[in-house]
Amino acid sequence: MSLRGSTTIKERIFACLPYLLPLIEGIIFGRFLFAQVPELELFFVPIAPLIILYEKFPIISLVVFFALFLLVVRNESIAHFIRFNTMQAILIDIVLFLCSFGLKIFGNSFAAEILSNTVFIGLVAAVGYSVIQSALGRYAEVPVISEAVYMQVR
Repeated sequence: MSLRGSTTIKERIFACLPYLLPLIEGIIFGRFLFAQVPELELFFVPIAPLIILYEKFPIISLVVFFALFLLVVRNESIAHFIRFNTMQAILIDIVLFLCSFGLKIFGNSFAAEILSNTVFIGLVAAVGYSVIQSALGRYAEVPVISEAVYMQVR
């Protein structure tokens, strides 16, 4: 059940879409896992065109990031449910950005592989959970991140 009333199917769909941002940007963390289990890549085939577009034009990620923040999160005429999920996707993306620095510190070591696999599995779990909860019309409570989202989205 949602905290601020019921949500429509349209709101649920729009609340799920922003989670594509961290998923696309975090796919790089799965490279070691994909090398070990190539069949996992099949789950990401539906978003392959978006991944190719992001790789071809890196500025798109920055444009999408700011567009989501300025046009959705800060727009109070949009339903709170959509703004909450958009901000949560943005914060997950920021966490991925910070994790990429940790990955650069370790280089191509075994520790980098473990960190990369852990971040990727955590990303898929957080995004999967959030999308399922959003599709059901519920607020996804991701520890620490959701608390920060509630502070940002009123």
